Amino acid sequence: MLSRGQSPWLFLIIAVLGCTPTPPPPGVLRPDPKNFPKSLSGPMPNFGPFVSRLDALSSACSLIFSQQDASAGREDDMHFDLRWRNTKEYCAWLYYTPDDKYELSMLVESTGPVPPRKQHERRCRAPAFVDDARYPPRSLRYLYFVHNHPATPTNLSEEDIGAVIKIARLHGPFVDTKEGRIPVGVIAFFANSYRSSAAMCDGFYEYSWGNSWVMRWTRDDEGRWQQEKAGTVTWLNEQEFNFEPE
Repeated sequence: MLSRGQSPWLFLIIAVLGCTPTPPPPGVLRPDPKNFPKSLSGPMPNFGPFVSRLDALSSACSLIFSQQDASAGREDDMHFDLRWRNTKEYCAWLYYTPDDKYELSMLVESTGPVPPRKQHERRCRAPAFVDDARYPPRSLRYLYFVHNHPATPTNLSEEDIGAVIKIARLHGPFVDTKEGRIPVGVIAFFANSYRSSAAMCDGFYEYSWGNSWVMRWTRDDEGRWQQEKAGTVTWLNEQEFNFEPE
């Protein structure tokens, strides 16, 4: 109720301002599901370029976990459920340019509602193409679809693995780089703990086209990337498979 002499217009302005959503940070796209874009802009400002795919993936992981609500920590941590309800997945394309460099597209922030029966899941949808004004259309090579998993312990999901089929069909199964021929794939970054400012990148899961295993990448005591088997993928035909996590 308005007090005597109080302006109703002032009350309306305050109410509207109070409901205005916070705009996404630079480099992050929060798309309208009803008007979803056909492409993502690239490259990500202040990111690359990189001559090593592992250096590019490491930087992409740190960048994503620097975003708001990118991590909820471990499932057995105190207050995990509260943090999980606010978490978001961020996704992007790691692509290879005609200059033989690795670049990252802008990030997409997943903000869509989660179905009641799938509250344990987070998903991120991104346009299938990147628009990098420095290069001609169709000259980019799409190597990895990258995203974060906000909780640990984790592994790749069957949806993650199935997405590799779509990537290979749309963009081709391999990318020829200075480092050799690399199969296209899906990357899921993870952080082992929650930090209020920005979670640390502790590693990532990789599944690449044609492989029989999901790989888990972490750093050793000297900071070098090392990989280990994290699951087995058995293909039944060109579209169906069985996935057995380690």
